Amino acid sequence: MVVIRLSRGGSKKRPFYNIVVANSSQRRDGRFIERVGFYNPVAAGAAESLRVALDRVSYWAGVGAQLSPTVARLVDQAKKSAAAPAAAA
Repeated sequence: MVVIRLSRGGSKKRPFYNIVVANSSQRRDGRFIERVGFYNPVAAGAAESLRVALDRVSYWAGVGAQLSPTVARLVDQAKKSAAAPAAAA
């Protein structure tokens, strides 16, 4: 089964996560099919904390990939932030 999940990077006490499409039998930080974004929970100042390629996530979900609960929450957050500037303009 194909899943969209987080893959941890960064150093100790400074996590950084890539949002990846991977086979569920692979290790968390192992081989993946495609990187579709990132999440930086400790981003400070003007640093970007979340970037998601929503078109690629919708493609993979359309062909049967399952989103992990955390990635589903982050995708919803990215959709809301993408819609907010468009509504303000």
